[in-house]
Formats: sequence, C-alpha cells, structure tokens
Amino acid sequence: MNIKTENSEKAIKLVECPRDAMQGLHDFVPTEIKVQYLNLLLKVGFDTLDFGSFVSPKAIPQMRDTEAVLAQLDLPSKTKLLAIVANLKGVENAVKHAEISYLGFPFSISETFQQRNTNSSIAQSLNTVEEMLELCQKHNKEAVVYLSMGFGNPYGDEWSTDIVTHWAHQLVEKGVKIISVADTVGVSTPEKITTILPPLVQQFPAIEFGLHLHSTPQQRLEKIEAAFSAGCTRMDSALKGFGGCPMAADDLTGNIATEDVIYYLNGQGTKLGLDLEKWQEAMLFSSRIFH
Repeated sequence: MNIKTENSEKAIKLVECPRDAMQGLHDFVPTEIKVQYLNLLLKVGFDTLDFGSFVSPKAIPQMRDTEAVLAQLDLPSKTKLLAIVANLKGVENAVKHAEISYLGFPFSISETFQQRNTNSSIAQSLNTVEEMLELCQKHNKEAVVYLSMGFGNPYGDEWSTDIVTHWAHQLVEKGVKIISVADTVGVSTPEKITTILPPLVQQFPAIEFGLHLHSTPQQRLEKIEAAFSAGCTRMDSALKGFGGCPMAADDLTGNIATEDVIYYLNGQGTKLGLDLEKWQEAMLFSSRIFH
C-alpha cells in the first residue's frame, strides 16, 4: 500500500512483519495456522508482507516450513512478499520462487552481531550482498538490506552516525536501492532517529530508506512520530508489537506495533486504504499464535 502524507512528496510503504513476530516463538506454529494468518494479512492492503525466511532450520526452526507456507498463500495479491535470507544458499533458494518480490538481508554494522546472526564477518557479508544483487537482477527480485544494529549495539562494538553513513554509502555503491535502518535491540530513541535518517535521505535521494524499529510499548508512539517526521518512507511493524530478534537475546523489546502506526498516520489525516475489517480479523486470529 502506498500512501502519501501531507508533509511528504514520497509515498510511504507499510511493511507488515509476521515472520519477525513468529520467528522467536518457542513452540512451532503449525503450517496451516501460519497460512491462515498470512492469508488474512494479505487481504488488509499492506504494501509488503515479510512472510518467511530461507535460513537454516537449525538457526530459525520456526521458519523451516516457509516453502510449504508459500505454496498455500492466496496469490496474486496487491501486497508484495518479502523473505529474509542470511547467506548465498538462502538467496539461491528464495529467487526460485516467482511469487517473492523482495529478498531481505540483515547486514550488521556490529561485527559481533554479524557473526552471531549470519556466521560471517561484515566484509564477507558485503560480498554476499553483491552476489545477492546479481541474483536478484537475474531473477527479477529487489534486494532490501537492513543496516542491523543501526542505532547502537550491546556488545561494545564501535558505533556512531558516521559509521551508519559509511555503511549506507558502501551499500549504495554496490547497487542497493532499498535500505532499512534496523534497531534490533530497542536502543533507538527519537533523538537518534531524527539525527540519523534525514542526512541519509538528503545524501542519497534516489534510495528508499526504511526503519525497522524495536521498542518497549511505552516508547512506540514517540519513535513512530520521530520516524515519519524524519522522512521515513518505509516502516516495518508487526501486529500488536509481537516479536523481536532471537539472535539478539533481548526479551524486553518487541516490534513496533502496526496498530500504533495506523493510529498515528490516521491522526495525521493520511488516507491508508486498508481493509480494517480484515485487519480486525487478523488481530483476533493472532491469539491462536501468540499466547
């Protein structure tokens, strides 16, 4: 779904992230339950659905049925599908599926987290991004690269806004067109958001910049407000704020709640074009997955 705010010339894309919400759950969600949930979300009218991942089932067992889920989705839909990959094998598996529009890759600017999350160094991951871009071009996909730990990290790795800009520049040089600055552990603040994002938008006007924020419930709305006032054109969120990163070992923070994003944008007079009845159905159905 593309929407325009009164203070922005660029369309805003809302990305619903059930994959991120589900991936850390301890109990495996049956494939048929995932399918029912995703099919409801596909009818709401989001721009993109981050629906699954092509990663090692040992690393993320919850997503081991992504291909089986994909085969049962109600497609085509005006909502585009995004799948997460963590290495070249995952890329090669994902590009085989014509139904998938976007491949998302977590590129951490924290060396410690890149090793933890993808078992590779930042330098190796930059090579993976290059290879992913080539395969995406060949198979008519688009790459979304997440600047993971983009607002700081809990490991003591060096972080600054200059480091964020440096890696954004490196990715743009490689040919990345969509970059999402990802919080991962909830250390973003409105001040950091409004400091980091506007210079990136100004420096790289042709690039689509998004935010993937994690937050405690108390801080969600102030982060959402900061994001859109800072020029965010792509916002990741998950229904009820479920989820977080299982590799980051932080139980206190979840995703930005989609209903808070909708509430904020409605308050700005933004025409969302969502099917709110289907949205309410998805909200009710979610209790079958998230207990």
